[in-house]
Amino acid sequence: MKALIFGATGMIGQGVLRESLLDPQIDLVTVVGRNPTGQRHPKLRELVHADLGDLSPIAAQLAGHDACFFCLGVSSARMSEADYTRVTYDLTLTVARRLAALCPDMTFVYVSGGGADSSERGRVMWARVKGKTENALRELPFRASYVVRPGFIQPMHGIRSRTRLYNALYAVLAPLYPLWKVLFPGLVTNTEQLARAMIAVARDGTAKYILETRDINAIGQRELAARAG
Repeated sequence: MKALIFGATGMIGQGVLRESLLDPQIDLVTVVGRNPTGQRHPKLRELVHADLGDLSPIAAQLAGHDACFFCLGVSSARMSEADYTRVTYDLTLTVARRLAALCPDMTFVYVSGGGADSSERGRVMWARVKGKTENALRELPFRASYVVRPGFIQPMHGIRSRTRLYNALYAVLAPLYPLWKVLFPGLVTNTEQLARAMIAVARDGTAKYILETRDINAIGQRELAARAG
């Protein structure tokens, strides 16, 4: 499998990149982003591209991929709905439409968020926009598309968020993560399980279009158990 990753420098993207490089069934990992990841690996190809809204200059290098893991995202804090929509909906759909034309046999896996609003009518702005994005992606002519909606994500293997506040929060909450896994299995996951689940659905498919945290953990744990066995 040849995989594309958008947003590989973010916390989730770092997890997907790590697991993709470790996966023996993935023979090429192409990372597209405004900044380099700083990593080196025989399977890794980086396309540093400033304008993600215009993929024309790198289109030839995007063709031929089997899966795309779209991990780009921003916090909605202090953003207007118009600005958040431009980043979350407009950019995502611009990239996805281009990829659907270039790679119609591709599986597209989109990182949304727990609580996203598929009705697009709720009171929470970010949830409406995420739901609108999910709905629009489903209509594109990919071989398949899926949405993952993680809740709280514990970073693993030295992965860090680019947001200082989040890193401080994770450091404080890390000792509670084992307890939360027991008490709230439908609300918490980690970067490893999330990434393994995303790779699994891109490779094998799944009956659900939207995967909530409980689904993510079930698939991720199964994949990790299979690798350990």
